[in-house]
Amino acid sequence: MRHSIPNSAPAETGAAAPPHPAQRWLFPALTSRTDAPREPLNRALVLGALGVVFGDIGTSPLYALKECMANLPAGVSIEAGVLGAVSLVFWALVLIVCVKYVTFICRADNRGEGGVFALMALLHAGKDTGVRRLGPVVVMLLAGAALLYGDGVITPAISVLGAAEGFTAIDARLESVVVPASCLILLGLFWFQHHGTMRIGRVFGPVMAAWFAVIALLGLSQLMQHPGVLRALNPLYALAMLRHPPGEIVALLGAVVLAFTGTEALYADMGHFGRRAIQWAWYGGVFPALLLSYFGQGAYILAHPGDVTNSFYALAPQGWARLALTGLAFVAAVIASQALISGSYSLTRQAIQLGYLPRLKITHTHAEFFGQIYLPLVNALLAFGSILAVVSFRSTAQISAAYGIAVTGTMAITTVAYFLVARRVWRQPRWVAFSLGGLFLFLDLGFFGANLHKLAGGGWFPLAIGAGVFAIMCTWKIGRAETHRRVYGRSVTEDELTEIARSPHLVRPSGAAVYLAGWPEGTPIALLHQVKSSRALHQTVVLLSLMTEEVPTIDDASRLELRTIGEGIWRAVGRYGFMESPDAAELMERVRQRGVPINPATATYYFNRESILPGGDARMARWQIRLYDFLLRNATPAKDYFHVPPAQIVEIGMPLQL
Repeated sequence: MRHSIPNSAPAETGAAAPPHPAQRWLFPALTSRTDAPREPLNRALVLGALGVVFGDIGTSPLYALKECMANLPAGVSIEAGVLGAVSLVFWALVLIVCVKYVTFICRADNRGEGGVFALMALLHAGKDTGVRRLGPVVVMLLAGAALLYGDGVITPAISVLGAAEGFTAIDARLESVVVPASCLILLGLFWFQHHGTMRIGRVFGPVMAAWFAVIALLGLSQLMQHPGVLRALNPLYALAMLRHPPGEIVALLGAVVLAFTGTEALYADMGHFGRRAIQWAWYGGVFPALLLSYFGQGAYILAHPGDVTNSFYALAPQGWARLALTGLAFVAAVIASQALISGSYSLTRQAIQLGYLPRLKITHTHAEFFGQIYLPLVNALLAFGSILAVVSFRSTAQISAAYGIAVTGTMAITTVAYFLVARRVWRQPRWVAFSLGGLFLFLDLGFFGANLHKLAGGGWFPLAIGAGVFAIMCTWKIGRAETHRRVYGRSVTEDELTEIARSPHLVRPSGAAVYLAGWPEGTPIALLHQVKSSRALHQTVVLLSLMTEEVPTIDDASRLELRTIGEGIWRAVGRYGFMESPDAAELMERVRQRGVPINPATATYYFNRESILPGGDARMARWQIRLYDFLLRNATPAKDYFHVPPAQIVEIGMPLQL
């Protein structure tokens, strides 16, 4: 992805001392750049990270501790329950966010980009990506990506509901407006997406900075009055809570997960702001504010054990202050939702580019910021799913039952992928990789197991969404592989093509023709159909293949590979990163500048339009063939996706029997 603001670089300028052996083992991605000069910290990136990366985890105080207190084991006193719950939240943030993600997982970047597909790229660096089969590692990573879509539906719902429940803290009679208000906010949020995130993004950082400042001050005011809650820093209080029988604490641990939801977004959005800016934003603002809010809520509950008010809103005085806090919470919840919505757009484009989803309409909403994109279909599906979740569950207490399984499942998959990268790519010693991977997986699986009881109560909802997306990804990839096998398995070679071009029975009219080829080998079927039906071949022919590499971006020097085949026929291969959108018209202008006699404005572009027929020997189940046919018929036409002028297009039908 191209950005107008460069990724932040790691620290001060100057030569660094040779890395300690332990540093080489633990941070191999860092030690390769120890001698690189480091730019000053970009404060704009830190502020931007506050608004986008930490929106989800930043609004967790709205409901996390409240749900923890509602799920304490039977017979636990208020004091022991508060200290145990706050201690669990504190150590979960330390171990999961600080240690696992900020310190280690964020080191596994692919040219600055993070997320599931970045891990996939690291594991398959230098390998052929075009027709790779769905091996176990790829299937696992696709499952992690699919689960993120479940989070993308649940997060806007629970964030906006959590903010709307502030009305009941003002007046209990306003409970009836919570669901309608949440639906209206979600409708407005998703409607506004077509304008692009730039318009609202300008206030994201400052608003979230104000949010973290407010929750920190409110928490601090209670903490100063009742500092005894600081005893929860002692991990023994968390361990004391964990000594209860597993059946009594699974609900509590499932609620603790709510405190670090959105952590995966921290890694996925790393390419937008850089690891250093994210680290500064976390330790310099987000982490202290969250701790003060949770400890402040704990202090309030200890001082008012009989108060049933939402412990977060109870920190603000009754009246205008609580009303203002509710308004600020609404804005923060919208921002938290925006982070997951924008992340779903980016994830979808990456999946499309890597061949795991069919082509969809992608709108670039800003001429300068390449990452500002909007996908109408994805937006509509997310809106429908989020509003359905609000109407179905109606409260954060109920919707939290649907939250946690997908989050912890994705985190466990990320841990396994990180372990594989550490061993296969960084060559970490086995004891180091197994120690770190084992610790992280123990935490992930512990929280995942604690959420399994939510399956019947709503946990099936995000899992069903993830299963649907996973089925689509796998079916599309397998279908494209089968299509490739049939179209290119017995393709005419380049030598045979030049022999055809020399035939005296073939007419060579003036002008240029561009044939889109899915693979930079052999001859496109569209060209053979054209020659067979018209006995003609243009004087200038370009066989154009648009390939996606498993890197975020491709530099201009490597964008175009061009060579002559002979007899006026050229092969052009355009390469793009998975964070970029292909542009065939722009690429053909580069071809012209390389000396090929072609006018991109008058050239004719030939595309295949595939249609699926049953009865073949494809290694696909019948339902997969039907699903693939449906996806193929509803995918955005190649002519639109590749930005080719409609008046210059000729489509040729190509039936395929699968």
